[in-house]
This record gives sequence, C-alpha cells and structure tokens, in this order.
Amino acid sequence: MDRRNSTSVPGFILMGLTDSAETQLVLSGLFLLIYLITVLGNAGMILIIRLDPQLHTPMYFFLTHLSFLDLSYSSVFIPKTLQNLLTSTKSISFLGCFTQLFFFILLAATECFLLSAMAYDRYVAICHPLHYPVIMSTRLCCALLAGSYMIGLVDSTVNAVCISRLLFCKSNVIQHFFCDTSPILALSCSDTSEVELILFICAGSTLVLSLITISGSYLSILSTILKINSTAGKKKAFSTCASHLLGVTIFYSTMIFTYLKPKTSYSLGRDQVASVFYTIVIPMLNPLIYSLRNKEVQKAVVRITQKREGCRQLISQWC
Repeated sequence: MDRRNSTSVPGFILMGLTDSAETQLVLSGLFLLIYLITVLGNAGMILIIRLDPQLHTPMYFFLTHLSFLDLSYSSVFIPKTLQNLLTSTKSISFLGCFTQLFFFILLAATECFLLSAMAYDRYVAICHPLHYPVIMSTRLCCALLAGSYMIGLVDSTVNAVCISRLLFCKSNVIQHFFCDTSPILALSCSDTSEVELILFICAGSTLVLSLITISGSYLSILSTILKINSTAGKKKAFSTCASHLLGVTIFYSTMIFTYLKPKTSYSLGRDQVASVFYTIVIPMLNPLIYSLRNKEVQKAVVRITQKREGCRQLISQWC
C-alpha cells in the first residue's frame, strides 16, 4: 500500500468531530467512558460464557465471537480518536490510514455474516428443535465462523487495495474522525467512478446477502411462532431471538444509511453522527442487549458468583 511513486500525499490529517476545545474535552471523556464500558462489557461476556458450562452452546459460541469482534472493532477507532481529541497531533500515516480502513471493513463485514449465522442458529432452534443438536454441530459452527472471517478478509482486501491505488494529490485533510471510504475518495484526483462501483458492489453484496439470510430466517421463525397455540409458548419462542433481532436492527439500519448510497450523497455532519453510533456506541450496546435481555446470561452470572462465593467459604474454613 505504499504510494510514494504515485502520490504526493505522505499522510493524512484527521479533522475529527469538532474544532471547539471545550467540546473536544467533553467528547474525549465521553468516548473514554464508552470505551471502558465496551471493554468491560465484551470481555465480561466472553468470560461468563467461557466459565459457565451451560452456555457452551452454538448460540453462545457465536455470541463469544460477536463480543470479540465488538471489542476489536472499537479498539480500531477509539484510541486514535482519543489521541486526536486530547492532542494537537491529528496526523495519520498513509499506511496507518489504510490499515485502519482494512480492519474496519474486515470486522464490519465479518460481523454482518456472524449475525447471519446467529439468525440461522435461532431458525434451527425454533423451527427444528428436535434436530438442533445434529444440525448445529461443532463442525458447522466452526465452518460458519471461518466463512464469516474469510468473506470479511476478501472484502476488506479488495476495498483497501482499490482505494490505495488511487492518486492523492489534492488536500490531505480527511473530513472525518477515522479513515472511512467516502471521505478518502473525496481527496483523490483520480477518476473514482470505477472504484466507487467496486466498493458499492462489495458493500451492497455483503449487506444484502447477510440481510437475505437474516430475513429468511426470521420469516420462518415468525411463521413457526404464529402456529404455536399458547401465548406463553409464543412469548418463550420469541424471547430466544429478541436480543439478536434488536442488535441486528440497530447495526444494519446505521450501516445501510451510511454505505448504500453514492459518494455525492455524503454529508459530513449526518454521516459523522451515524459513524459515531456504529463504530463507538453499538460495540458498547451489544453486550448490554445480550445480557440485560437474556435470562440465561443473568442466571450464569448468578451461578458463577455463587460458585466463587462457595470457593471462598471453603478456603476460609480450611484456613
């Protein structure tokens, strides 16, 4: 991705979210708090699932990796954003910018297909409960996870390589707080129409294919739930996928709003707000959604706490 021979831009300047020193201080404190909650929430979710044997199921296998993706996702943006907010150094190298872009697309695309795998898992659990242990085998779960990462890797490689080959001889000021596709394309003095088409196809196919899988799964789930006679049965069946459905709705609504549109529709203020939401806020919300709305996770926390308390009492008796 070294462009020394074809660009006069050695690096970029990230303008950030605001020029006001007071607002930057407030935002840095807010983002630091969000990052700490994100790290603690997602790391805590991974730890709870690992420590409780009753959560060693396909659903929580995928949830573990969703927490890992969210933890990695926020770590790509927030440390650099905090540095820009707290210091006068807002520069980022050419390689650093495209490394950030690469991991952003890798993690986002992987999360799209991981959410699809989780939707399929809920479909099998509700529509084919008797065959669930056979269908959702360890082998299939690992294959779905590996496929998600592979698609994300291909998507991110194509995007990063295509954009890095453009000629950058205009301003090196990125009107954003991280290296995103639209503000980087706006700096190129090359014809970006072909690259825009490739990026639109990649983003569109990723979002549309994963959404088709999720929509198909939930249509089948809804059809099955409606056939259940008892209200209690319907409520219990729906509760198993309510958290996932809420997480999917929040994630996809912001991603579609931001990326499934041409570069001419790019709006600095509107897109920055959406970007803050899906890069910083959603990774914090996901562990809260899947823990606060999930009775199994809550029971697991109680079991782990009781087990630790029992161990402490046993140790104190021996001492």
